[in-house]
Amino acid sequence: MTRWLASVLRSFGPAWAGLMWALRTQRNLQVHALATVLAGGFGIWLQIAAWEWCAVLLACGLVWAAELLNTAIEALADRVSKEREESIRRVKDVAAAAVLMAALGALGVGLMVFLPKLWRLI
Repeated sequence: MTRWLASVLRSFGPAWAGLMWALRTQRNLQVHALATVLAGGFGIWLQIAAWEWCAVLLACGLVWAAELLNTAIEALADRVSKEREESIRRVKDVAAAAVLMAALGALGVGLMVFLPKLWRLI
């Protein structure tokens, strides 16, 4: 049992390494990290309900996942070819669009959760 648990925990190593590399090198992921911290701060300050936390955390997680997948796709595409190729440009554009859609969805969640509470404070 102990050996199995150690093996499972070791399997998370590459994921943490990838996350740390992306946070160090990817400006957009750093922006998402700041937005996540702000959303968490607003959530604590405004004392959002448990279901609102679920929506906010899910939205933040989806944006992070989309950004990390976009980063992986871009790194792989750059490895495949440094030349300007239409098909690679399209792949990168679509991956970036996925991040944009996730971020817009998260913005919508944030507005729906936080705006009514902020409005009451004014």
